[in-house]
Amino acid sequence: MENFADHHDIRVRRAYETAAVAHRGQTDKAGVDYINHPLAVAAHVGENISAVIVALLHDVAEDTPITVDDLREKIPLTDDEEQALKLLTHDEKISYTDYVKRIKQNDLARAVKIADLTHNSDITRIKNPAPKDFARVEKYSAALEILRTP
Repeated sequence: MENFADHHDIRVRRAYETAAVAHRGQTDKAGVDYINHPLAVAAHVGENISAVIVALLHDVAEDTPITVDDLREKIPLTDDEEQALKLLTHDEKISYTDYVKRIKQNDLARAVKIADLTHNSDITRIKNPAPKDFARVEKYSAALEILRTP
């Protein structure tokens, strides 16, 4: 996997470093260091710098005390990147289906969410998947269907 800490674009390096610090000590459902998830998502969005930045940061505002406004100051983010990150940060007051439908309207957020859900749907990362894991994959499959349908 590409080493984003050594990336030639300063904003990508800052996004990687910010995500690494923000997710320090967190683990995913497989017990692996959480930073591996945004790295995997970033590796799957292609060469677009904005997509890589948003992929690296996509869970920071949702899973840590850092806000999108904080991220804009640290990186700095473009308006498109900021908007995508806001869309990707799920407000629990909004149903999951409506959240996914909003993401679908933004090409940058949509590309990152597809990569995110694809990585999260890889059940082989979990040693002994439980029924809740299979239910989560089913939920993600439905979301991918929404995102991929024109």
